[in-house]
Amino acid sequence: MIKLIVSDIDGTLVKDGENQINPEIFDVIMELKKKKKIHFAAASGRQAASIEYTFSPIKKEIFYVAENGSYLGCYGRNLFLYPIERALADSIAVDIRKDPELEVMVSGAKGTYLETKDREFIDWMTKGYHFNIIEVEDVTKVDDEIIKVAAYRKDGISHATEGFFNKYGDRLKMTVSGDMWMDCMASEVNKGEAVKTLQESLGIAPEETMAFGDQLNDIEMLKRAYYSFAVGNARDEVKNAARFQADLNVNDGVMKILKLLL
Repeated sequence: MIKLIVSDIDGTLVKDGENQINPEIFDVIMELKKKKKIHFAAASGRQAASIEYTFSPIKKEIFYVAENGSYLGCYGRNLFLYPIERALADSIAVDIRKDPELEVMVSGAKGTYLETKDREFIDWMTKGYHFNIIEVEDVTKVDDEIIKVAAYRKDGISHATEGFFNKYGDRLKMTVSGDMWMDCMASEVNKGEAVKTLQESLGIAPEETMAFGDQLNDIEMLKRAYYSFAVGNARDEVKNAARFQADLNVNDGVMKILKLLL
């Protein structure tokens, strides 16, 4: 019997770069909780504040696996934080800053820090994704626990990642999230480890868990669920890692599967 459902957001529930979820899924999630006692967790590279906004009609009823697993919480409560060793976080932030095509973004317990002067990018983060953005002169000087350092490139991040993976890959958990982001977390962090912590806290086994994803940063999470689904638009590596396949995200593939549980 399913007791926990975990789903990625971007590329899985919504098109990459967008923020609107079909509101019908909120009713489905609540019906599953009330009738079947099934918990729901949204798992994303996004900040917790962004997940909360996206799921605002049911924000008090779900769990948040944010910052690619660096943060686990629920409405009004931080359950677990997994910080990066500060000198290491500052080092990669400085290296990202050296590339003029990249934006560096540092996430902490208090919010997400940006030193960019690009108002369009800041507006996209605050109005599009509803991040709690704190503008600073130098992200290496912030007084906070750092849980993620991210690099953003509007025209695609993949070509810019090799040097970072070579230099930091043995000390940080690094993943490409969507087409435009490279996320760097503490070495033991991933969505799967956060889901494992949630499962253990709730007394739920992988055999009682269903998960949905589309990108490489979802694979560890899918491995924590027997009922693992790749959406139809997922990368081939994700489809190979999942036991099952759902329809495309644009066709509400996740919701179609959830409705079968009602």
